[in-house]
Amino acid sequence: MTLASLLQRADDLYRDLRFSAVRDWKQRTGGLAVGYMPVYVPREVLHAMGILPVGVMGAGDDLEIIRGDAFYQSYICHLPRSTIELGLNGALDCLDGLLFPATCDVIRNLSGMWMMQFPGKYVHYLDVPQDFAPEVGGAFYRHELEQIAGALGKRGGKPLTAAALRRSIAAYNENRALVDGLYELRQREPWKVPTAELYLLLRAGCVLPVEEHSAMLRDYTTAVRAADDRRPMDQARVLLAGSFCEQPPLGLIRTLERAGCYIVDDDFVQIHRWIRGPVRADGEDPLQDLANAYLFQGIPSAIRYIDQQVKGKDLVDRVQQSGAEGVIFCAPSFCDPALLDQPMAVTAVERAGIPWTAFKYAENTGQFQVIREQAGTFADSIKLWSE
Repeated sequence: MTLASLLQRADDLYRDLRFSAVRDWKQRTGGLAVGYMPVYVPREVLHAMGILPVGVMGAGDDLEIIRGDAFYQSYICHLPRSTIELGLNGALDCLDGLLFPATCDVIRNLSGMWMMQFPGKYVHYLDVPQDFAPEVGGAFYRHELEQIAGALGKRGGKPLTAAALRRSIAAYNENRALVDGLYELRQREPWKVPTAELYLLLRAGCVLPVEEHSAMLRDYTTAVRAADDRRPMDQARVLLAGSFCEQPPLGLIRTLERAGCYIVDDDFVQIHRWIRGPVRADGEDPLQDLANAYLFQGIPSAIRYIDQQVKGKDLVDRVQQSGAEGVIFCAPSFCDPALLDQPMAVTAVERAGIPWTAFKYAENTGQFQVIREQAGTFADSIKLWSE
């Protein structure tokens, strides 16, 4: 597959609000498809049961919200409104259930609305541990995973076996390694891996089987490494932080790149990088290994308790590791976790002497010209005056 055709495939998947790839998979396999809201769910458990995990990331700027606006106040983020709209217009009929990870009160309320609007569908609000001791938080999270597996088994999923779960963990380990490899290549040579392209690849992984997505990542990596028409430009290296749940419009990412920014690290589609490093895939108790990975390998996030760690330290470390010259705080409007976390993150980057700027967006709009001017000015200031 050529680079152009691969990117066209990823773009088609990104814009397909009817989830045609999911419908085709179900028709071929007869298996269940279970959706998940951002940010993290244990996809390995679903995969081991023969179930296709499907990321529901909202509708971007390609859908007019009409009925969805009747369910929520105007002062909350846009993601739940577009998700309800997709449900009510039949776009999500291909899903046999939906997992709602514990991110905020809005998503908790959305899980309740989903139960009322779609009573025949499986719904689970995924609580996560706040105590990281294996005998406490680990036992709690393992129980959550067992509940999901038991409920989906009754709805037609394959029995969850240790052997199948080990294979699934290995498949997702490979996928994470491929994603990490592209992030590392972008840090070294950001002109070879434009973030708008990387973002499309990450989004494609939300609707494809993990094996197919890994093949796409391998093909893309091979193609861009061989490309000789991508040359470096004198652009500012920036880290984008804050868009972990509601995803930005693709046009916003392209706007930032056109404004003179090389995005060398970001918070996009965190399901692919929520666990750092490989999960143990050869243990006697793979379900416990998966629970331990959440406890000890999960990334710091506005929606994840970090125990005794210092807020903002991880962000400063990422700036240093990626070689970023500044931070752009890019958060969805009305996102309580991101915006409540931001002052502590700003304090940390200021203490480290790192330049920063900030703006907000909604998934269905981004004042692109205003953002382009702001990002362009920030990039120029880094190039002109930064040490």
